[in-house]
Amino acid sequence: MEIKTLISEEELKVRIAQMAQEINGFYAGQELYVIVALKGAVIFAADLVRHLNMPVRMEFIRLSSYGNDKVSSGKVNAVDISLPNLNGKNVLIVEDIIDTGLTAKFLLDFIALNFKTKSTKFCSLLDKKSARKVDVEADYYGFEVDNKFVIGFGLDYEGHYRNLPYIGHVS
Repeated sequence: MEIKTLISEEELKVRIAQMAQEINGFYAGQELYVIVALKGAVIFAADLVRHLNMPVRMEFIRLSSYGNDKVSSGKVNAVDISLPNLNGKNVLIVEDIIDTGLTAKFLLDFIALNFKTKSTKFCSLLDKKSARKVDVEADYYGFEVDNKFVIGFGLDYEGHYRNLPYIGHVS
């Protein structure tokens, strides 16, 4: 499998710091609950929260929408979505990629149906608008990518390549 660099390690560092500054501006002086979608978003989330200036509580949920193929299955499986009481809290959902939008919509709907948050925002490292099946947009996103299969920086192929320090695509 040939992997070509799409977004370099340096580009990722710069953009994540910029995104954090936007988030710092919005949530200045307020506590923030960062909900991280495992496994793919963990590397991005770790880098992002190190740049946040407000008190942060991190929670982790586990979802799946990919099988062993290079495309979304079209079905979101909630493997573990237990969360603390988020009523009256500022919530930032952190994902690795918005692809079809099904997972993002599922998460936003789940939070809206189960909690009356003070605010709910969605943050994604990558946005693949060309693959969108539902109308959902990130409040914060790092990079828009074409309809390519991307790996690295948390994103995987059959469990491999999450550890790449850059975003690559498979030809």
